[in-house]
Amino acid sequence: MACNQTLSGLVRDCSPSMGGIVEVYAANRDEVGAITISDDKISAIETGAKKFKMYSFARNTGSMTSNYQISPENGTRFVATDLVLVFNRMETTKRVEMTALAQNDLVLVVKDANGKYWLLGKDEPVRATAGDGLTGTARADRNGYSITLQDNSHEMPYEVDEALAAGLVG
Repeated sequence: MACNQTLSGLVRDCSPSMGGIVEVYAANRDEVGAITISDDKISAIETGAKKFKMYSFARNTGSMTSNYQISPENGTRFVATDLVLVFNRMETTKRVEMTALAQNDLVLVVKDANGKYWLLGKDEPVRATAGDGLTGTARADRNGYSITLQDNSHEMPYEVDEALAAGLVG
């Protein structure tokens, strides 16, 4: 099988762009059915009666980073995407949610600061790889939790249609 991809090229983009993420929508992988791709975007996500749960957090605290993992010697190539979520203030409700996120196989939709939505969990469930809870030392230190969730996929995260993303949260 040929491995050639058609190159299209890209022109310099002069549009404004902002870093960071704003919200994350999460669902248990076993509650998500078919995921449909049209025109190289996610156009449908089958969820039945179950809805995604929304997580919001303080500005400038969350991030999503995708990296190609390539081994020519082994003939392997995939993309590892790490999503880091930070929740200020240690309290029982957040501790319980951190435990649920850490234990479940997930599908996530991440809204970035440019208003774009990205799907994690298309090829494999998203799973926690790290997390912590800390009180800080000084009065001005952060008190709270953080968790790292990782997606391993064949490709960079697909963009989710904005109208579809808005209807996922219940």
